[in-house]
Amino acid sequence: MAGPVDPPAIDGQDGIEPGKRLIRVAGDQGLSLAERLANRLHKLAWRTPLHALRLRGRYPLKLLAVPLDPIAGDAAAGATILSGRMEYRGESIDLASLDFSALGVSTEFADHLHSFAWLRDIAAAAPRERAAPIAEQLLKQWIAAFGNHVAEPAWRADLWGQRILFWAAYAPFILSSGDLVYRSAVLNGLARGARHLDRGADKAPQGPARIAAWCGVVAAGLLIPGGEQRLQHGEAGLARALAQAIYGDGGVASRSPVAQLELIELLSQLRNVYLARRRDPPPLIEDMLGRAVPALLGVIMGDGGLSSWQGGAPVSAQRISAAVEASTVRTRPLRQARDWGYQRLSCGQTILVIDAAPPPVSRLANGGCASTLAFELSDGGQRLIVNCGGTRGGLRLPPSLAEALRSTAAHSTLVMADSNSTAIHADGSLGRGVGEVELDRQESDNGSRVEASHDGYVRRFGFLHQRQLALAADGRELRGEDVLLPAGRRRRGNGTSFAVRFHLAPDVEVTQTADGLGALLRMSDGRLWQFRCRGGTMALEESIWIDPAGHPRETLQLVVEGQAAGGGSTISWLFKRAS
Repeated sequence: MAGPVDPPAIDGQDGIEPGKRLIRVAGDQGLSLAERLANRLHKLAWRTPLHALRLRGRYPLKLLAVPLDPIAGDAAAGATILSGRMEYRGESIDLASLDFSALGVSTEFADHLHSFAWLRDIAAAAPRERAAPIAEQLLKQWIAAFGNHVAEPAWRADLWGQRILFWAAYAPFILSSGDLVYRSAVLNGLARGARHLDRGADKAPQGPARIAAWCGVVAAGLLIPGGEQRLQHGEAGLARALAQAIYGDGGVASRSPVAQLELIELLSQLRNVYLARRRDPPPLIEDMLGRAVPALLGVIMGDGGLSSWQGGAPVSAQRISAAVEASTVRTRPLRQARDWGYQRLSCGQTILVIDAAPPPVSRLANGGCASTLAFELSDGGQRLIVNCGGTRGGLRLPPSLAEALRSTAAHSTLVMADSNSTAIHADGSLGRGVGEVELDRQESDNGSRVEASHDGYVRRFGFLHQRQLALAADGRELRGEDVLLPAGRRRRGNGTSFAVRFHLAPDVEVTQTADGLGALLRMSDGRLWQFRCRGGTMALEESIWIDPAGHPRETLQLVVEGQAAGGGSTISWLFKRAS
């Protein structure tokens, strides 16, 4: 079955720029010493009598509304919870022995438990009469451990923001008990969490965490009686957080498509809180969703799932569709996200997505990758060229594998001397490398063409990497050229090896040609593509792809190798649809 096809492009409608544009990465090395010290002092203040005093006050007797969660839960995951176990990204825990103060699981799993996002799963798996006793028991255990004990991770600002949204949306599942003491504890806990966020939301890390915290403040202002002042405070804070973390084209500054998806889900959930109170969502939220959704659609492939960038798994078409439906935004994919950094070429049944920007700045690079100028390619509903993928949005993988997936070699692009175009430090942060990407995009009756270059190898090897990609108007031919241009003072010349890697989707069958310069690529539905290269020697090597469920799958990669000449080197290649 053919995959989705973009509607005809209209020049200017989404800001296609035929000329060159220089994209620069900010000179950011992470949080400053003063910022780290301020954050540390803020958390130490949680233990003081003053903070305990700030959390005191009247608690609500009820919520003003029960908003609808626009995102459906996973019924299979909910059934597992109802059977006595909690599973998340390949980990599990027995609920009979669950102790929120000593979980003994990964940070990601602990965050999932503390956020109460799993409430949507049990709601999808069973009616309230069956699911409520389980939900209430787990909430009682959380209150016993952290209701009056202000400590991380439970009281982290982003988790409180999410928790307020989930407690409100699933109030019938956690407040159906006739135990008045328990009900008062839940409502009092919610009020204390809101007061905690009033002063702490802006202390959350810049990006998705701070946005989630301010969403909690806004939701509390709408749902807890007497919250008009808090609502105004929360909307102002949310506006600041969004302005700091979202580019003008709607993409998140971390450049992660999975984070982009999570942002849309979060804002759609907050939007429904306004609707539950019979209020129109503010223009801020509607405008942000209106920009974020087309940016997300710009990085989906022909099968409707995400392409794999910045440590993210290729999230399934079902989840993408559900998030877009929840947003109520109806739009076409953004072809050129100038600031977010992704270029989308769509001709015929073929979709090409290119990373045409530097990696995210250090303070926003949660799992950031050295993937500049890599691309993914699909034909109809089948993927042909992929990146290896990542762990975000999928199963938890061994640290060594997760680290390898962030490397340049794990992406379909050129690699010099088997080194990353942007350094990845031992602590997971991104270092020096790509600082500038120059881009030229042109549209014509013959198809779409992108020429881009990055300076990630200039300082170490003295070469600029330039990549040219031209997709024919019928989508049946992709011509490419990777060029190493002399630049800077340092030049290693003939002693530096390089390789252009094309990771194949796992269902693609490969047959090398007799001359060693090409291959026949047969897709699972029988369609055939030809690959040819010039300027290097081609080999077939093992690779890996993280599928939408987060499972590593064995696959292959085409590798075209060469030696960098002092005056530069060029590798030309072609993918052509044969049937």
